[in-house]
Amino acid sequence: MKIPIYQVDAFTKTLFGGNPAAICHLPYWLDDKTLLNIAIENNLAETGYFVKKDDIYEIRWFMPYEEIDLCGHATLASAYIIFNYLDTSIDEVTFSSKSGILKAKKEDNGSITLDFPSRMPAPIEIPKEVYDAFKVKPIATYAARDLIITLSSEKEILNASPNLEALKGLPYLCTIITAKGKNVDFVSRVFDANPEAHPEDPVTGSAHASLVPFWAEKLNKKHLFAEQLSARRGQLECRIEGDRVFLSGYSVLYLVGEIEI
Repeated sequence: MKIPIYQVDAFTKTLFGGNPAAICHLPYWLDDKTLLNIAIENNLAETGYFVKKDDIYEIRWFMPYEEIDLCGHATLASAYIIFNYLDTSIDEVTFSSKSGILKAKKEDNGSITLDFPSRMPAPIEIPKEVYDAFKVKPIATYAARDLIITLSSEKEILNASPNLEALKGLPYLCTIITAKGKNVDFVSRVFDANPEAHPEDPVTGSAHASLVPFWAEKLNKKHLFAEQLSARRGQLECRIEGDRVFLSGYSVLYLVGEIEI
């Protein structure tokens, strides 16, 4: 069996920027063990898989050690492949996922807008592990799927070098640090719960499902610009409408090939 595979840098206009995702277009679903093994072999933060069923695409995302319920950059990359290589006649695509229905729209400027469920984080007491992990004092912590830590400045976000081992026992998929930005509305960095496999995520669409409603309320704005300050950097244009978050970004194709299994 030969499976088409694409590697796409998502949430960037520049090759070698943003967040790389491997994308596999499957004729039908393979067993979970095979999907996980392909993700392990790809050795990227996420591998996205999709199967067309009538007018929608079923989509799933695997890290090299587990399946996850939502992944922004691999969804953006999947939509990019569909719009530019598989069905160039359409400008909207609907995905069915473990997080419900997700939509992607190709914009006139070449970007793609994702329609995701909003995940407003709730305030929690600052966990002891956060004090152990960070040299700077956090302002507050919030939680949804991920743990969100607010810091006082963009400089603190850039300079943060957390002890990720101290965060491993927390019951969250990711730990996010965020602050108000200088040239954008807010900035962030995202650290994985499994630092041995993947210490820091370059650009994390799913994290913005919580960051956007959080900052929209804090700044009293519905339309925001965000930057993730990883080494690869990534930019997102964001807006919130009711219980939905819209994330717009660009993608760049890096690789096309085949997997033979």
